[in-house]
Amino acid sequence: MTYIHWNPSPVIVDLGFYELRWYSFLFALGFVLSYTVLNVQFKETGFGVRLLDKLTGYIAAATVIGARLGHCLFYDWDYYSSHILEIFLPFRFYPEFEFTGFQGLASHGGIFAIVVAVILFSKKYDIKALWIFDKLSVVGALAGACIRLGNLMNSEIVGKPADVPWAFTFVRVDSIPRHPGQLYEVLTYLAIFAVLFTLDRKAKREPGFIFGLFFVLLFSTRFIIEFFKANQSDFESGMLLNMGQLLSIPFIILGIVLLLTRRKRQLYAADLEQTNMVHN
Repeated sequence: MTYIHWNPSPVIVDLGFYELRWYSFLFALGFVLSYTVLNVQFKETGFGVRLLDKLTGYIAAATVIGARLGHCLFYDWDYYSSHILEIFLPFRFYPEFEFTGFQGLASHGGIFAIVVAVILFSKKYDIKALWIFDKLSVVGALAGACIRLGNLMNSEIVGKPADVPWAFTFVRVDSIPRHPGQLYEVLTYLAIFAVLFTLDRKAKREPGFIFGLFFVLLFSTRFIIEFFKANQSDFESGMLLNMGQLLSIPFIILGIVLLLTRRKRQLYAADLEQTNMVHN
């Protein structure tokens, strides 16, 4: 069987003193596309672009810091517990000094940090946090698709061995045909973005409903796809569920709770409106 031979260069342009890498480009593209969509939504609701710019600063900082800490604490603590400075610095000291950038980001940590950042932002600028979460949820899946595409270009977070016709042979990893787990996530995240974008534009819903649906769809998808992905750390080998799945469960539960409570509030509001119309 012929498989897809995958060996792209992770570098787009090498200027000698600076390398523009696919991952960095796609990570930034996720922010640009998200900002473009949010810009339209903020203008439609009367919020200024300056407020969106401030929110973007909060989100960008939270994403990088949270994702970095999430990776170091949950996936590679054995190493970073003895190299604390390398968590925060873009280079390593061992076995020799080397500029590495921030290699290793975990989406669960990034999302948790974003939740905290939005709560702080909403309190400072007196905006409903659930409304912001809904808007960020629409573009969150789009940004996630860009990041996973970056992982694909880096030949990282590869899938388990497979004999399906669409299996990828990641040459930089080994010669074994594998599930393209990154591509599975890219396609499903784009589908989730399309669903949430459509729902958000079509009908008015209780604040927090889109946010809850985002958690359920994205992390349920992540939970399932993890079965097709190779473990990212050695300690996961003996586990029934890997770290990505374990970290997804609380988000799924939170999403279900939000959906149920938001749906209940929406039904109550509809009943109240109908009752008022009858009395009037």
